[in-house]
Amino acid sequence: MNYDNIEILFVEDSMDDAMLTMRALKKSGYNNKLHHATDGADALDFMYCRGIYSERNINEHPKLILLDLKMPKVSGIQVLEKIKSNPEMSSIPIVMLTSSNEGPDIEQCYALGANSYIVKPVDSDNFFQAIKAIGLYWMVLSRNSN
Repeated sequence: MNYDNIEILFVEDSMDDAMLTMRALKKSGYNNKLHHATDGADALDFMYCRGIYSERNINEHPKLILLDLKMPKVSGIQVLEKIKSNPEMSSIPIVMLTSSNEGPDIEQCYALGANSYIVKPVDSDNFFQAIKAIGLYWMVLSRNSN
């Protein structure tokens, strides 16, 4: 499989939330090349071209990372910290997309360099609107060096 030119890296361990998010992005008209990583370890393997991603071009970075906070193996906070501490990757916008509305989680994510922190709405209509807004802002309105 060709993993180059991925525009969005989406890291989510809940298959239900992942399907809902991907469906919302597609319905919003965003046909960007997306890769879904199921946990933080998989996301780091993708970013650093390890394991099954060893053939991926390490110089090809996604334009946006949607990152869940609470995941098995490697947490979203650990992924955020690793990516934002790497000079070659630190400019990639990372949107925390999580169910945690805890103040310390929010503060820690922003301190580590998260570009945005969005709490997943419980009902699907609000969730759809939140995903649509993420896509509109990060893919159309926001510009970065990637």
